[in-house]
Amino acid sequence: MRYRQLDKIIELVPGERIVAARELHQDEDYLRDHFPLFPVMPGVMMLEALFQASMWLIHATDNFEHSMLTLDEVRNVKFADFMQPGQVLTVTVEWDKADEKTVKVKATGMRGDVVAVSGRLIIGKRNLGDGTDPQMLASDEFARADMRREIEQLIAKHSIDQLQ
Repeated sequence: MRYRQLDKIIELVPGERIVAARELHQDEDYLRDHFPLFPVMPGVMMLEALFQASMWLIHATDNFEHSMLTLDEVRNVKFADFMQPGQVLTVTVEWDKADEKTVKVKATGMRGDVVAVSGRLIIGKRNLGDGTDPQMLASDEFARADMRREIEQLIAKHSIDQLQ
C-alpha cells in the first residue's frame, strides 16, 4: 500500500467489527498541496482509511481466503468534519452482510467524539488465480503472506502502545 491509512488495530472481532486508529502528521506529502495554509486530510484519504479497516476485518474473518479486496461501491458517504495534523481518526467498521463475492459494511471515522466521515462500503473479494492464468496462484500466495505480515504489525503496534 502506498498510503497506509491506519497506524494500529485497537480491537478486532472477526465477522463483527474492527476499531483502528490513524494519527495525521504534519510532514505527510499530500498536505503540502492540500490547502497548505489550512492542512487537512483529504476526504479520499479518510475514505481509504475506512476501506483499509474494512479490508482487515474481511481478511481476519475469512482467514485471508481472498488475495484481492476492492472497494466496489460507497453508499451514503458523508464527510462531516476536518482532520488536521496532530488529530487521530478512529475508524470503526461493522460487518453487515456477505455473499461469495462481496461484503457490505458500515464504517465511521471519528475525531474524538465528532464524526468526521461515515458511509456504507461494498467490498469485492477476488483472487488473481480465479482467472485463466494458473501462474497467478503464486501471486495470490505472495499477497496473502504480505497481508498477514502487515496485519501482525498493526496489531503489534497496539500491543506496544499499551505497554508504554
